[in-house]
Amino acid sequence: MARSTRQRQRNSETNEQTQEGEQRRVCDECSEGTLVKSEDQGELVCDQCGLIVESANIDRGPEWRAFNHSERQNKSRVGAPTTQTMHDKGLTTSIDWKNQDAYGRSLSSDKRSQMRRLRKWQERIRTKDAGERNLQFALSETDRMASSLAIPRSVREVACVMYRRALDEDLIRGRSIEGVATSTLYAACRMEGIPRSLEEVSAVSRVDRKEIGRTYRYVAQELGLEMEPVNPKKYVPRFCSELELSEEVQAKANEIIDTTTEKGLLSGKSPTGYAAAAIYASSLLCNEKKTQREVAAVSQVTEVTIRNRYQEQIEAMGIHE
Repeated sequence: MARSTRQRQRNSETNEQTQEGEQRRVCDECSEGTLVKSEDQGELVCDQCGLIVESANIDRGPEWRAFNHSERQNKSRVGAPTTQTMHDKGLTTSIDWKNQDAYGRSLSSDKRSQMRRLRKWQERIRTKDAGERNLQFALSETDRMASSLAIPRSVREVACVMYRRALDEDLIRGRSIEGVATSTLYAACRMEGIPRSLEEVSAVSRVDRKEIGRTYRYVAQELGLEMEPVNPKKYVPRFCSELELSEEVQAKANEIIDTTTEKGLLSGKSPTGYAAAAIYASSLLCNEKKTQREVAAVSQVTEVTIRNRYQEQIEAMGIHE
């Protein structure tokens, strides 16, 4: 009976080792390394001795070699990647404004006149109808506002994709192009975790704050955008940086926001005003005093808002002035 039990145990151990060996292929040369597949060449190699067991039949890489970024840029024969921030997705050609040939020599007067005419017609044929011209204008407005707000390239791509969706679903009819472009940029910032307040967005836009908010709510509802409330802590690093406050003040402001949010004080409050009040309170606690006017100027809220939120936060924290 005991012999049969031991036999079953040995059989189960052998089966486990076989299954493990099938999952983990061992090198036949050194018997220690594991065979892994390289991502760049697709070869099956040993991670210990470097033996190449299987090699790919097709080399999908370029025929040239480059050892740094500049060499790679010089030898590459492809253009820039496609982008959603341009109406033609960056697939069109462009004629340089310099009146020089490939060797840097100046062009003759006849050639300069010819290149001027080519540039003019190039700009005309890039848009075939009014719809493309409107799309070009909207995307250029989005890029202009994003540059003014220091928004990353990835967020601009999301905003332009969102505008194209709104255009395909005919949400722009009866609304201004600038209003829809601004609202999609505002929505993209919230979705990507880089929030900008309505006051900041309206400051660089050509439409007023009320129209931006109204258009944003309509576009978010029609496109089914799931927007979560903005966390005030997202504003703290940027506001502290503009106020030249230390990391200690920033950490204390985050602590105030976390503590008071758990007590339900954030409900129904503006996140920018809430963050500004927390920064003002933390600057006082850390002996890096900033006036309410300075904090209000950076956060673009009123001093009254900061005072009201500040009083609520210090009472909730149990701090006495």
